[in-house]
Amino acid sequence: MKKMSLRARVLTGAVAAAALSAGTFGAISANAAAPAAPAAAPAQTVDASDHHLRTTRHLTIDAATKAAQAALKAAEKDNQRVTVAVVDRNGTTLVTLRGDGAGPQSYDSAVRKAFTAVSWNAPTSELVKRLQTAPNLKDIPGTLFLGGGAPVAADGAPIAGIGVAGAPSGDLDEKYAQAGVASLGK
Repeated sequence: MKKMSLRARVLTGAVAAAALSAGTFGAISANAAAPAAPAAAPAQTVDASDHHLRTTRHLTIDAATKAAQAALKAAEKDNQRVTVAVVDRNGTTLVTLRGDGAGPQSYDSAVRKAFTAVSWNAPTSELVKRLQTAPNLKDIPGTLFLGGGAPVAADGAPIAGIGVAGAPSGDLDEKYAQAGVASLGK
């Protein structure tokens, strides 16, 4: 390999320094020319007593887990293989426990029963009776009108739903869902 002369090295260094300086100057110039970001608008506050606001209650994840475990334990005492789901007021799943040996269909069914119970703030076994006068209720997406869903309410308003699926009858599923609800009062 050929060694560069001192003059060539100095010249190469000067060119590199000039290129670096030009790039830095260009970046600074580009930044300086960019328009300033608009100032964030101050947050608007509303009076907490405003009639347009609502305060809602929600089941904690610990309470949802406790209820699901109680429902699953009640089913296991009867030697039933079920899945338990707990949803919040909006129908979002908080907890799902699939018991040993529960069928694959039981997961979706438990979630849909819980959703149905909280949506109408009524046990799904009661809602099945409403199908006689309003059969198109069953067409509402995400619902399942079979026994096994129980609402959880606070001050009369629904805050969660517990759904159980997998036992041989909706009556048994609902019995276990009600055991989950009952555990929250202890």
